[in-house]
Amino acid sequence: MTATTTSVDESEQLGPRPAPTSRGARFLRALVPAAAAALSGVLLYVSFPPRTLWWLALPAFAVFAWCLHGRSWKAGLGLGYLFGLGFLLPLLVWTGVEVGPGPWLALAAIEAMFVALVGAGITAVSRLPGYPLWAAALWIAGEAARARVPFSGFPWGKIAFGQADGVFLPLAALGGTPVLGFAVVLCGFGLYEVVRLVYAARGTRGVHRGAAAAALLSVLVPVAGAFAARPLVNDDAEDGTATVAAIQGNVPQAGLEFNAQRRAVLDHHVRETERLADRVKAGKAKQPDFVLWPENSSDIDPFTNPDAREAIERAVKAIGAPISVGGVVETKEGKLFNEQILWDPKKGPTDTYDKRQIQPFGEYIPMRGIVGFFSSDVGMVRQDFSRGSQPGVFTMAGTKVGLATCYEAAFDWAVRDTVTHGAQLISVPSNNATFDRSEMTYQQLAMSRIRAVEHSRTVTVPVTSGVSAIIMPDGHVSQKTKWFTADSLVQEVPLRSSQTPATRLGVLPEGILVLIAAGGLGWAVTGAVRAGRTRQAG
Repeated sequence: MTATTTSVDESEQLGPRPAPTSRGARFLRALVPAAAAALSGVLLYVSFPPRTLWWLALPAFAVFAWCLHGRSWKAGLGLGYLFGLGFLLPLLVWTGVEVGPGPWLALAAIEAMFVALVGAGITAVSRLPGYPLWAAALWIAGEAARARVPFSGFPWGKIAFGQADGVFLPLAALGGTPVLGFAVVLCGFGLYEVVRLVYAARGTRGVHRGAAAAALLSVLVPVAGAFAARPLVNDDAEDGTATVAAIQGNVPQAGLEFNAQRRAVLDHHVRETERLADRVKAGKAKQPDFVLWPENSSDIDPFTNPDAREAIERAVKAIGAPISVGGVVETKEGKLFNEQILWDPKKGPTDTYDKRQIQPFGEYIPMRGIVGFFSSDVGMVRQDFSRGSQPGVFTMAGTKVGLATCYEAAFDWAVRDTVTHGAQLISVPSNNATFDRSEMTYQQLAMSRIRAVEHSRTVTVPVTSGVSAIIMPDGHVSQKTKWFTADSLVQEVPLRSSQTPATRLGVLPEGILVLIAAGGLGWAVTGAVRAGRTRQAG
């Protein structure tokens, strides 16, 4: 009895003991947001093509917002990196189809660093009024950086590229990929803020009306803006129509090895063009005004190889229309170009376009000596391609056709300046045979759908092995081919010359969003410094 009394008295003197925090509990508290960040990144990946689950981007960013809100910048850095890996590792798995997991893992790891920095920035602005606005602007600033560095950037995985089937799509015509992506991220962060404030309202303090209004507006304004922008999406034929043919010749073998069979690839495209010519003569297909071949449809230089030249001329004369031929051409100075060649039935080759945004580690090797020390795959690119310097716009049977070769479709400027130089239709000749049946071809096709709406142009996508497609100015795919099947697409399409606000504004919307991000970050840092000085003074 005495012992019991003593024990009670001692406990009363010490006061209530806090519940012990075990190492396991601390680990669990750290693990939950880390797992949530990674899984929300995976959820964002699932929202991308070939799936049409575009709306999953909203809960993905809502969960990401929960992970970051109110945390330190160091935690934001780590959580942002996990979110980036969850998103980019599965999205970019196609980069390792032929060369193994090394380049894929390295690329995803490097690109996720940009997302990590964005995560750190978002934690800094998470206590500011209108938090979703600053967070969404920071995300677009991160995308702007990724699209420019290193090695001229890698914009694959822009949020806009996952929205080809979504309600936000018309915003591409208003402000391009930055405004479209900003609206999606803003809405996602806004959803989190609404839920957070509703939960807070259950307490005794209630919620500030201004904060509640800002949260609701961050959800409603992007949706309302998308519906308001719908009149900008137009399929009318302002300059009449043209009948275009896209040729998919197919390749004799998938993978990198097909380049060793360059003559066979050329012959396949010649054969498919002649087959289309036979269908036209039989009245089974409409006579095309012009024909578009894919990138690398003639890896044999037709300017130095008489056999290749004769084969192309045979195809051009058979179809009786000019053809844009994708060739690999070496100049007298020894420079190598990924080139589109305009081949006329009567005049022969008359114009060329040299690809400007060439692919690092695919078409050229940056820091070849250093990279070669770590990977023997460098030898697969024996000679670096050179960059073109002029926008590509061919006049084909009276129609101005803008050219953005394969990888260039991911870069805003490379597509836009074909339209500002007069393109009435855009062609994205591509070669996806290297990536087999991976999701890459559908990811790239979605980019072309966004570009169609962004600039209000028909976009044709002739691909060596699929999926080739014809896309209307409203972004819907009117025709497409199957993988690894020789085929041709023929269609009368509208020609347009008016420019959307996105085309006219160019980089201005992106620049404004970057400035907003910088302003929010500056406000947050200044506030943190002042708060620190106040604590020290107190």
